[in-house]
Amino acid sequence: MKWQERTELLVGKQGIKKLAASHVLVAGLGGVGAVAAEMLCRAGVGTLTLADHDVYQLSNLNRQIGALHSTLNRPKTEVMKERLLDINPQLQITLINEYLKDDSMKALLQEGHFDYIIDAIDTFSPKTFFIYHAVTSGQNLVSSMGSGGKTRPEDVRVADFADTYQCRLAYMLRKRLRRKNITGGFRAVFSVEPVNKEAIIQVEEENKKSNIGTLSYMPVLFGTWCAAEVIQQILQKNDNKD
Repeated sequence: MKWQERTELLVGKQGIKKLAASHVLVAGLGGVGAVAAEMLCRAGVGTLTLADHDVYQLSNLNRQIGALHSTLNRPKTEVMKERLLDINPQLQITLINEYLKDDSMKALLQEGHFDYIIDAIDTFSPKTFFIYHAVTSGQNLVSSMGSGGKTRPEDVRVADFADTYQCRLAYMLRKRLRRKNITGGFRAVFSVEPVNKEAIIQVEEENKKSNIGTLSYMPVLFGTWCAAEVIQQILQKNDNKD
């Protein structure tokens, strides 16, 4: 029995070939990005590039699939590589275990030859620059908005970024990106549920001004939506030529 037998029943042999031939970049391997990466792997995407500079911490255990007591203080990229290769040993995987800054983002997106990109970056300024460089370099982008401070799965949506609403992070990104003449043109996963303001605390950390409460299943939902968008686009690509 082939491990992709159930997938092939649904998408057919051509669908399996399309997935295997695709290269997806996942930027950010927190609660959203790691789930997206695993869903892509289990669907049969053939090549992944994973970017994250962080290590697993105790506070990640409530929501990040790579976070276990046995993986604490280990780089998220390395932990997820082991996990994904244990699912599909034929997966081609590249790790970028560094903090992506403006110049490195630009070079990565221009030289990487990705079919699709998932933005799961959870800090505002790097996320803004990443989206900017992804859009201006013509990438097929799916971006996750904020899953923190929310509890209602039924309020999760996916739309063009220009059509997002009732999402504070999307609002702030729109203001910043509008200055760079970007108003949409990429897919965004967001929630219309208002953020619980009591779940936010101020912190003094590098590249981060606040922490927000999160519940186990919400980042998983956002990551699944991101992966679903990419997988569906891969399967629909060039259907008229198959």
